[in-house]
Amino acid sequence: MRGQARITESNVQDMLREVRMALLEADVALPVVRDFIARVKEKALGQEVVGSLSPGQALVGVVHRELTATMGEGVSDLDLATQPPAIILMAGLQGAGKTTTTAKLAKHLIEKRKKKVLTVSADVYRPAAIDQLKTVTQAAGAEWFPSAPTDKPLDIARAAVDHARRHYMDVLLVDTAGRLAIDEAMMAEIRELHAALKPIETLFVVDAMQGQDAINTAKAFKEALPLTGIVLTKLDGDSRGGAALSVKQITGAPIKFAGVSEKIDGLEVFDADRHAGRVLGMGDIVALVEEVQKGVDLQAAEKLAQKVKSGEGFDLNDFLAQISQMKKMGGLSGLLDKLPTELAAKAGQADMDRAERDVRRMEGIINSMTPLERRKPELIKASRKRRIAAGAGVQVQEVNRLLNQFEQMQGMMKKMKGGGLMKMMKRMGGMKGLPGMGR
Repeated sequence: MRGQARITESNVQDMLREVRMALLEADVALPVVRDFIARVKEKALGQEVVGSLSPGQALVGVVHRELTATMGEGVSDLDLATQPPAIILMAGLQGAGKTTTTAKLAKHLIEKRKKKVLTVSADVYRPAAIDQLKTVTQAAGAEWFPSAPTDKPLDIARAAVDHARRHYMDVLLVDTAGRLAIDEAMMAEIRELHAALKPIETLFVVDAMQGQDAINTAKAFKEALPLTGIVLTKLDGDSRGGAALSVKQITGAPIKFAGVSEKIDGLEVFDADRHAGRVLGMGDIVALVEEVQKGVDLQAAEKLAQKVKSGEGFDLNDFLAQISQMKKMGGLSGLLDKLPTELAAKAGQADMDRAERDVRRMEGIINSMTPLERRKPELIKASRKRRIAAGAGVQVQEVNRLLNQFEQMQGMMKKMKGGGLMKMMKRMGGMKGLPGMGR
């Protein structure tokens, strides 16, 4: 589409074929894809291409905007404006991650909204469901209301509401039973719970990796319950999360949260604009920046910068600190997931796995050294190397390799002192010499 001044019927066809493929690969349901493509075509046709944009870029803009609109504009938060306790009913199939999501949501409400949260499990069918909720609730720092598999779900829910009122809880999260497939008994039970509890929020928890099948599940739950929001789980999986498009269009309910990791704090407020980029394979650079800001200890980074500036020695303790900073950010592969598809593909999963292993090995080697050896690596001669290698369970060559890498980094740090960084960059010819940059 280069060199053409406007988007026309003929040049838009090929481009939309690409978009259709991208959406189907992201597991968006076919009827949703057809509807979406028709809307994009209608909006794109005849659109003038602004200044420096190519028609291709302009069309990507239209697609991105339409995707965002399909998944719900901006960010949709929980409505807790009611007489406490605000009751939130969690619905969804077994295996979608309802119980873990309940605890993650409890943590989110405690930390971000400063609420007093109680959780209860009305799942009397799945073995250990009640114990699982107890464990994850404790990890989240919320309170848990005990129930037993012999109790009736309705009695459990009513007792929990009564307890929440008497103990001045702000929010009560009710984890309901899921089945492996939709059945009438399950739907009747959840409708009965909904009628008795009158929750202010009814959240439908759906697995982002469920793909095409998400549409059938969404339909059944929409017919049974007045859903107020959706929680997409397992967005850290290898699907691009196209279920978000299907489910939003079928239920008409906004996507409120996304589960992005197994950890108890792995729940994010869903942002349609950012997720649209992910579905299209553009990566999530904003999340990458946030991850870095969250994971990096700014004080430690500042201390290191001062150390380099003053010309004090960069020692193995600093080297170890750098490695642990990276691990806090989810390691190399965690950062890689958020890069645009092409960049991530260039890095390659096999290379990443090898790099992750190397990083862990380096950490083990440094941890086998004495504090003095870390401060003064020049003391490490043959006998010390053998002891360190044995302690870390590696060959002596690995210790040598680590010391060589450390020396190279130390050399770089010395060059950075007193503006040497710019000279070094010039010598390297801008950024060309850095791995993965400008190649």
